[in-house]
Amino acid sequence: MIIRRLLMLVMLFSLVSAAAEILIPMDVAQSDHLKAYGIAFNALQNQYLVKWLLNYRGGSYLLPDSDNLQNLCHVRGVYYEIVSGSEVAAIQAEIDQSNMDTIILEKEPKIAVYVPPNAQPWDDAVTLALTYAEIEYDTLWDEEVLAGKLEEYDWLHLHHEDFTGQYGKFYGSYRNAAWYKEEVRINEEMAISLGFGKVWLLKHAVAEKIREYVQNGGFLFSMCAATDTFDIALSARNVDVCEAVFDGDDPDPDFAEKLDFSRPFAFENFELITDPFQYEFSSIDASDYARLRGPEADFFTLFDFSAKYDPVPTMLTQCHTNVINGFLGQTTSFHKRFVKKSVIIMGESPEVDEVKYLHGNFGKGTFTYYGGHDPEDYQHRLGDPETILALHKNSPGYRLILNNILFPAAEKKKLKT
Repeated sequence: MIIRRLLMLVMLFSLVSAAAEILIPMDVAQSDHLKAYGIAFNALQNQYLVKWLLNYRGGSYLLPDSDNLQNLCHVRGVYYEIVSGSEVAAIQAEIDQSNMDTIILEKEPKIAVYVPPNAQPWDDAVTLALTYAEIEYDTLWDEEVLAGKLEEYDWLHLHHEDFTGQYGKFYGSYRNAAWYKEEVRINEEMAISLGFGKVWLLKHAVAEKIREYVQNGGFLFSMCAATDTFDIALSARNVDVCEAVFDGDDPDPDFAEKLDFSRPFAFENFELITDPFQYEFSSIDASDYARLRGPEADFFTLFDFSAKYDPVPTMLTQCHTNVINGFLGQTTSFHKRFVKKSVIIMGESPEVDEVKYLHGNFGKGTFTYYGGHDPEDYQHRLGDPETILALHKNSPGYRLILNNILFPAAEKKKLKT
C-alpha cells in the first residue's frame, strides 16, 4: 500500500514537472521588450492561453510550451526561459503572496488606427510600435468612422489629429507650406463629400462617433494633440471656436460660455486659445514646463498600483522601471487642475501640476491619454527622420503604448474591476 502511494506521488510529480511552460521575462533580462508583446499577440491569434504576470519580473508572460512559440522567439530575438511545472507553481505562489496578480488574456484585440490618407506611417509612435512588434492593425479615417466601421474594432488609437478643425494650429508658421495647403485641401474635400459645410463640423461629428464607440464598450488610446483636441471638440459640440483663417468666419462670440464640461472624457474647466498665431489649443497643455526643464531633466514617474485590487492601471503601467524619460509633443502633458476627479492618474512629472499618463472609464468602455509624440525622439520636428525602434527595443516609454495594445485582451471581469 505504501509503495503504491509512493509510486502515485512519483507519477504525479513527474506529470507536474513535465508540464513545462514558456516564461517571457519583462525585466532587464529581456533582450527585446517591444517584440515580446508581439509574441504574446501572436500566441493569442493562434489560440494559445496567455497569462500576464502583473508585477512579476516587469510584467512577464507565461505561455504553453510550444515549438512554434519557441521558434518565433528565436526568430524575433525575444529572450525566454523554459520553466517546469514545479517552477510555475512556485511562481504562482510568489504571486499569490505579493503585490502581483495573474491576468488571463482571452483573445487578440482587433486594432484600428485613425489616420488621414496623407499621413506618413512613421510619424506616429503607435504605428511604429505596432509595426516593429509585428502586431496587425487597420487604418481608417473620417468616412469609415461616420459609416460605423468602429464597431468592427476593439481598440482605437488617435495621435496628433486635430478635432477642433484648426489644422493642428500650424497656420502661424506653415500656412504657405505645400504640405499645409495639402492638409487643408484634403480635409475640406472630405468635409464636402460627407455633407459638412465646415471642416470643424465634420471633426465634431467624428468625435461624437468615437465618444459613442467608447460608451458602447470600445477602448480608446490617444497621444499628443489628439488628447486635448478630442475633449475640446466634445465640450464645444457644434459650437464654432475657429477663427476666420480656418473656416472663413469668426468664432461664436459666446463660445466660452457654451462649452459643456460634462461631455469630455478627461478634462474640465479649461480655457480655449483661439489665436491662430499661437501654437496651442487650450490651457490644458503643460508643454512649457517640459521645455523649461530641458531633455536632461525631463522625466516622469509611474504610480505603483495594487495588482489584485486595481488590475487595470496595473496592466497599463507594467514596465521594468518606474522612471521614464520625458518627451515633447504638441500636447506634452496635462495640467492636473483640469483633470477630472474621476480620472486615474498613472504617471506624472516632477511638477505637482503636471500629468503625463491617465486613464478612465466612460460608459462600457475606457480611455487612456498619454502626453507627447514619440518616447524616443525628445523634440520631434516636422520632417525629422523616423525613429528606428531596433535601436530602442527596450524602451520604457514605448512599453506603455504596447501595454495598451494587450489590455483589451484581458478577461472581461478584470476590466470591470
